[in-house]
Amino acid sequence: QVQLVESGGGLVRGGGSLRLSCVASGRTFSTYATGWFRQALGKEREFVAAISWSGRSTYYADSVKGRFTISRDNAKNTVYLQMNSLKPEDTAVYYCAADNDDMASPYGSSYDYWGQGTQVTVSS
Repeated sequence: QVQLVESGGGLVRGGGSLRLSCVASGRTFSTYATGWFRQALGKEREFVAAISWSGRSTYYADSVKGRFTISRDNAKNTVYLQMNSLKPEDTAVYYCAADNDDMASPYGSSYDYWGQGTQVTVSS
């Protein structure tokens, strides 16, 4: 089992920045690929970014490419999502997910464990 806890969400003005953290406990997190997903009110969950277990490969949704950066520190069992140039349309609950595979995936069905989410609200 892997437990995931997200933090770092909050209210920010458009153009601002936030850094989300996802801390894992349980089994060896460093062998898990990790992804960030988000779900806005009334919308389906969507892929944001993913990183392989080694950190050498990263993937981004087109909507966040160039603005968001995913990274990980396996020594701290933590994955980060740096979000810059935030827009009101980035408002959503952001979820961290772990996949017992070395390859990152943009598909939610690939992930075995999910956190409870952290709210990000971007005002215009």
